[in-house]
Amino acid sequence: MSSKTNYHSHTNFCDGKCTAEEMVKAAIEKKFDTFGFSGHSMYPFAEDWHIAPRDHENYVTEIRRLEKEYKSQLDILMGFEADYIPSMCEPTFKRFESFKPDYLIGSVHYIVNEKGFFTVDESSEGVRNGIERLFNGNGKKCVQEYFYLQREMIRNCDFTILGHADLIRKRNGELKFFDESESWYKKEVKALVKEIAKTNLIVEINTGAITRGAMDDVYPNAYMMELLCENNIPVTISSDCHSVDSIDGAFDRALAAIKKAGYTQKAVLIRPDSSSSEPSFKLETI
Repeated sequence: MSSKTNYHSHTNFCDGKCTAEEMVKAAIEKKFDTFGFSGHSMYPFAEDWHIAPRDHENYVTEIRRLEKEYKSQLDILMGFEADYIPSMCEPTFKRFESFKPDYLIGSVHYIVNEKGFFTVDESSEGVRNGIERLFNGNGKKCVQEYFYLQREMIRNCDFTILGHADLIRKRNGELKFFDESESWYKKEVKALVKEIAKTNLIVEINTGAITRGAMDDVYPNAYMMELLCENNIPVTISSDCHSVDSIDGAFDRALAAIKKAGYTQKAVLIRPDSSSSEPSFKLETI
């Protein structure tokens, strides 16, 4: 049996609802083997849903305290979900070197151009307004920019896990600003997978949209998962949880999805040793 792991979780240091210790106790109750903390960060900047720059040290101190206190019951890892905004913030171990994270999740939430910015996972109204302001209502151009930013992040940064690779889908069910079956969209997905395949990145299968009721599917969709599998790109299952209620939410669906895509193994992080600042991983049969 493979290890029960989750590397994508948030606490009240950012936009989570629970303390880190409450999350640890829930992970122990749910019989996790490894639980990773990945607080939202755009260090050295922040919006109200990120860890404040002044609180990064406190976050690290608390997670390391819990790691020692509960080490006999749970393997705890300390990381960040780091935002990519060109020329502003990026998921690199150098940027976070003073905090010595065990791993980094690289995520694109923001689309920015000369007309302003918005986050692709905000409210439907916010996304609609963002597409109108930045792209004159052209959803295709918005989606293409989103995938371009992910490819750029992968080329220019070093991190461990690619977060919710097609997050742009989150509000599409309501807004219908693109069609996932169209050839241009599949071309964007193929280009992203091609870029990932050049690296040793892990791609997360993220259940957060299901547990929070935003979408009845995991990220990424079945088409992208099949391409990931064809290219031997490792995956891990994560819940992107913001409270104790969803630390393993919809894991059964994620497991079924990766098996359907052709996977027989998932990636499990190996904690960095003293000779390396960056983590590696092993593959376990699912």
